[in-house]
Amino acid sequence: MSFATDTKKELCSIATTDVELLRSEFYAMLLLARHFSSEKIVFKTENKYTADHFVSLCSMLFSPIIECKKPLTNSSKIYTVTIVDSADCKRIFDFYGHDEREVNLRVNRANLLDSRNERAFIRGLFLACGSVTDPDKAYHLELCIAHKNLCTDVCNIIRDLEDCSITIKMLSRNGSYIAYIKDSEQITDFLAFIGASNSAMSVMGAKALKQVRNALNRRVNSEVANLQKVAGASAVQIKAINKLKASGKFNTLSEELKEVACLRLEYPELSLRDMGQMLNPPISRSGVNHRLTKLIKLSQEDE
Repeated sequence: MSFATDTKKELCSIATTDVELLRSEFYAMLLLARHFSSEKIVFKTENKYTADHFVSLCSMLFSPIIECKKPLTNSSKIYTVTIVDSADCKRIFDFYGHDEREVNLRVNRANLLDSRNERAFIRGLFLACGSVTDPDKAYHLELCIAHKNLCTDVCNIIRDLEDCSITIKMLSRNGSYIAYIKDSEQITDFLAFIGASNSAMSVMGAKALKQVRNALNRRVNSEVANLQKVAGASAVQIKAINKLKASGKFNTLSEELKEVACLRLEYPELSLRDMGQMLNPPISRSGVNHRLTKLIKLSQEDE
């Protein structure tokens, strides 16, 4: 299963007997249904757990006559739930305070009495139209909503939450409106807020693992760069020392310069600091660099 499917499965498993919360959650799913009017209620989804949850809430709260259609072929992934009797549709539509004369479907805030109802409502929104990317790949959570005004209402509700500070943005895509979050911490907060604690922990864990990997990569890259720098400098120094030997100047060098030169030839991979520690007596990194620089200048005098 995908990460989004696992998240919806987790949300559908939340058990509560609080009728007010169940009504708020169901209300969100109705608003995002394919049809929600006094004459027709049709809910469609690609998620089996969401479809079963919609049926369960509908039966528990309003006991209408329901027709359920499952995908008949492998190519079809749509589950369709229809409330058959128009009288049931009108009863449910009226219960949530909507008027059939409404031109645009909006959120009736009278159905969201407090923060607990808002939490349940937003959970229903995610079940009906939400998706979240696997955090191992990217950080992206979105709600896909058909109508602009409804999407605006949803964004305002999420932005106004007192128990959770979330910055949600909105864009238009292929005729629909998308409310989305891209920040990993805010996605974690959103998932935890609606009750998907396991999914929230997965996002946190994926982020922590990425941070460790990035830190390790930076360290490895830094060490590789340092090694390349040492190797390049060492090659120049060894070339100068061999040139001094070929010209006979090596034997005229001071003991200090000879000692550093012999050490470099024997240990071309050593850093200046490590070379300084091997000398007797030990000297600083800058002291070793000074002697090697002098060897290079001596090798260039006759050029």
